[in-house]
Amino acid sequence: MKIISAKDYQALSRAAANIISAQVILKPSCVLGLATGSTPIGLYSQLVEWYKQGDLSFAGIRSVNLDEYLGLAPTHEQSYRYFMQQNLFDHIDIKPENTHVLNGLA
Repeated sequence: MKIISAKDYQALSRAAANIISAQVILKPSCVLGLATGSTPIGLYSQLVEWYKQGDLSFAGIRSVNLDEYLGLAPTHEQSYRYFMQQNLFDHIDIKPENTHVLNGLA
């Protein structure tokens, strides 16, 4: 395991975004395991910024989120699907069919 120390949240977010962007560039068909919650918001913002600048494309990747709240529709603002849409998926060129978040209504 590699531990990365950063001076603040912004630097940590950028370091994490560097790791993910390097993987996406090296293997444009990679699968990313993505997290929800407040911690990765800066990371996702950085990835969106690089995408908007034309530095990064997510067109070939797939993503997997491992959890969802039982009983919540994907459009519910407390659901993980909603979180991912608002913070990442709606702002990049990932194909909707390549985003995998559990169905809270299943």
